[in-house]
Amino acid sequence: MKAFVVFAALAALCAAKSLPLTPEDSSDYVEGESRYVWMPDGEGNPVLVDLKEPVDESLLSSRNGANNQYWLFTRQNPTARQVLVHNNINSVWNSNYRNTRGLVVIVHGWNNNGDTQMNPLIRDAFLAVADVNVIVVDWRALAGSSYNTAAAGVPSVGQHLGNFLIWLFNNVGGNWNNVHLVGFSLGAHVVGNAGRQAGGRISRVTGLDPAGPLWGGNGNRLQPNAGRYVEAIHTDGRALGLMDVSGHADFYPNGGRHPQPGCWGGVTQTSCSHGRATELFASSVRTNHFVGRRCVNLWEAELNTCNGAALNMGNPNINKSGTGIYGLRTGSAWPF
Repeated sequence: MKAFVVFAALAALCAAKSLPLTPEDSSDYVEGESRYVWMPDGEGNPVLVDLKEPVDESLLSSRNGANNQYWLFTRQNPTARQVLVHNNINSVWNSNYRNTRGLVVIVHGWNNNGDTQMNPLIRDAFLAVADVNVIVVDWRALAGSSYNTAAAGVPSVGQHLGNFLIWLFNNVGGNWNNVHLVGFSLGAHVVGNAGRQAGGRISRVTGLDPAGPLWGGNGNRLQPNAGRYVEAIHTDGRALGLMDVSGHADFYPNGGRHPQPGCWGGVTQTSCSHGRATELFASSVRTNHFVGRRCVNLWEAELNTCNGAALNMGNPNINKSGTGIYGLRTGSAWPF
């Protein structure tokens, strides 16, 4: 099916003289102008996406946020998921969920699912440093559709997540001051919507390279009103990720754009740079060694010449606070 979509996109591209040649990689993407962009599929392989492809409304109505799955992991079950079901109180009582612990929620992006590598990477990092409940949100039913359809469904996925958290806390207990939402790519916009649905009560929201295509100026994107402290880490700005400020504090490691150190090689350099945000964050949870310096403006962040006040990027601190734009340099391999 994916091969057919790519073939059809290429055929349409060649037939329309007014359109540019097939982009060599996502470096050619220009927000608001480009029709086609290369994006990684669930295995990291590049797929050509038509940003003008119509949204599949019938699929959107059947595969929305009501299909979300909520997988619980704790130190008692660090790798074997326990499925929590919205409005099924026994699914929670029979699990290892404890309302006295902090809660971390992780949300994947397009063409990913709850088993995608970023989830255990971040999950294991949190469980290594804190006794918390970790919920991985699996929204593959919609995330596995075309990019445009998945993007259109993001508000519903986020609203259902927000409603699930409200139900969970109202019926089993929990503390909004101990909640940290983490989302990657489209998942960053999902947690933005979830935070707003929960009334902005979430203590901390982290967006990992919030998805860029179709999201510039989009009112449903990640914004500071998602929680008490909203942080974004940008690693592929102006391509697969947004370059725009998205939170109270925005970090632009290595200029916030591709290629990130160690991400070389044509069409894959943007997907590598886009995913690097998840790796940097997981490393920061374990080691908290990334120190950003405040920038005067976004241009200074892109040039990586910032030398203002310090604020650590990422980390697991639930009561973290800060504002501004920050730049920093990282290494090219774990722990960066």
